[in-house]
Amino acid sequence: MAKILIADDDPTILSLLNKILLSKGYDVQLAENGSVAEKKLKSEQYDLLISDIKMEPVDGMQLLKRTRQLRPHVGVIMLTAYATVATAVEAMKEGAFDYIPKPFKIDELLETVKRALDYQRSLSAQIGDQAHMESKKYFGNIVAESEPMVNVCEMIKRVAPTKTTIMITGESGTGKELVAEAIHSFSARSEGPFLPVNCAALPETLIESELFGHVKGSFTGANANKEGLFEAAKGGTLFLDEINSIPHGLQSKLLRAIQNKKIRKVGGTEEFDVDVRILAASNRNLEGMVKEGLFREDLFYRLSVISIDIPPLKQRPEDILPLARHFIAQEMDGSEFPTMDNAVLSILQNYSWPGNVRELQNVIQHCLTFLKDNKITKETLPSKLIVSYEENPGAQNAALTGEFEKGKSLKAFLRAKEKEYLKTVIDSMGGDKVAAAKELDISLATLYRKLPEGEEGAPQE
Repeated sequence: MAKILIADDDPTILSLLNKILLSKGYDVQLAENGSVAEKKLKSEQYDLLISDIKMEPVDGMQLLKRTRQLRPHVGVIMLTAYATVATAVEAMKEGAFDYIPKPFKIDELLETVKRALDYQRSLSAQIGDQAHMESKKYFGNIVAESEPMVNVCEMIKRVAPTKTTIMITGESGTGKELVAEAIHSFSARSEGPFLPVNCAALPETLIESELFGHVKGSFTGANANKEGLFEAAKGGTLFLDEINSIPHGLQSKLLRAIQNKKIRKVGGTEEFDVDVRILAASNRNLEGMVKEGLFREDLFYRLSVISIDIPPLKQRPEDILPLARHFIAQEMDGSEFPTMDNAVLSILQNYSWPGNVRELQNVIQHCLTFLKDNKITKETLPSKLIVSYEENPGAQNAALTGEFEKGKSLKAFLRAKEKEYLKTVIDSMGGDKVAAAKELDISLATLYRKLPEGEEGAPQE
């Protein structure tokens, strides 16, 4: 049964659409505006979104863009008055499947809904629907196939509803901001703003003003009162990335703001109450900085009430291919999903990824830029990956033969290697088992018979 979310600030339209679609057996949920719809999209999976364009405070175009970020595989149909057909066409350029003018005919509405759902099912089949849609693998916009990242997602679920200050640690490029945004999205503050700030990018002379604001005339160039980020994030979440870059002299003021929920603007004499949750991140060892006298110990313990550590990509190789598919799906935006050569799969899995997830995303963008015949080949990869692979014969041998395992019969060993190879070929075809069977030169029935028992698509006894 397809699950459909309807967003419209007109109660009459909501009620009518609900009645029509329920009568056809669809699972329907309603959102009285774009903000409510966005919140539902963050917490639940849907097959289709039907959204009005004219809504407040979040309009249909904004909701469409957020849907593409949150749930790139959800189909979207826009509702529009005749006067805004041009906007609806623009919405289709942004990734909407179609638009329906108001007033609409019921049979045309139902036909459009059917076509949209059929298209999304076809698209999902191409890219391996389960690999993208299972909630245990995706949390918000986080790919979590590996056990370490599943544990991170479980931690997010547990801490998001609390008011606790949280420290997120991990190497650059591991996705600390994504984790912070997920915590905000699943918290009671999700309707409020999420403001990320890279502390390392702020000049030392301006960082206090940026965080706390300033009053007119407090320094040269302060021609008017300025609102700081603590005020701007009212009712929401302030994410302080690379907090290790905060100057030592400013750390005491930051500690006071977090402890007392009060701030004083630069040059001001009054204190203001602030309503904001603080999430912080660091790519350096703050405990080491505390020992070196570079970071206040009391601030460190205030920030680290709960810590979430994101492992580097090289420590969670199970996430590499799902992440690659995820980034491809984002970039293709509904276009035909490309296939991937086995050599590329091997190179991606054996590369050390010093730049972590961000580097993998850049590599995928590079591959798609130089795509030929809708196929990702070795030639589309950045040269540094190929050089690294060719200079590591151990990785090539492991990719071809797998690690040697004692205590296995030859039959068991060959069966295990066969399963691995089948999975590699299916992954290279974007989950398309028909194409995989053709590539392997076997029948589809033989492929199903050889698949591990219980795997999606494998017949059950």
